[in-house]
Amino acid sequence: MPHIVVEYSSEGHARFDVMELMQALHGAAAATGVIEAADIKIRATAFADYLVAGRRDGFCHVSLYLLEGRTPQQKALLSETLRATLAGLLPQTKSLSVDIRDMDAFAYKKRLNAY
Repeated sequence: MPHIVVEYSSEGHARFDVMELMQALHGAAAATGVIEAADIKIRATAFADYLVAGRRDGFCHVSLYLLEGRTPQQKALLSETLRATLAGLLPQTKSLSVDIRDMDAFAYKKRLNAY
């Protein structure tokens, strides 16, 4: 169920391989023990039009959506781990950020096709 959404600038990175980044985020999130590797879904979107504090500085922002119920300590561990992963892979990028979002378990619905 956990969804990791990566939003990043199309410029402003010394080197950027989005697949490598997604795999690293997957591994880092799973390694915390807070979420299961088999449950993680990741997607990424590049932005050609953006401003960071009024400038075209590079950025990478990660949002992690989880069903409610994790402790603040678990969410902090996830946030810090994902931020460290970003910093390791994007050391030249001006702005790196992570946001952990709780999803309402009652309102969240999904369908899996069992074919």
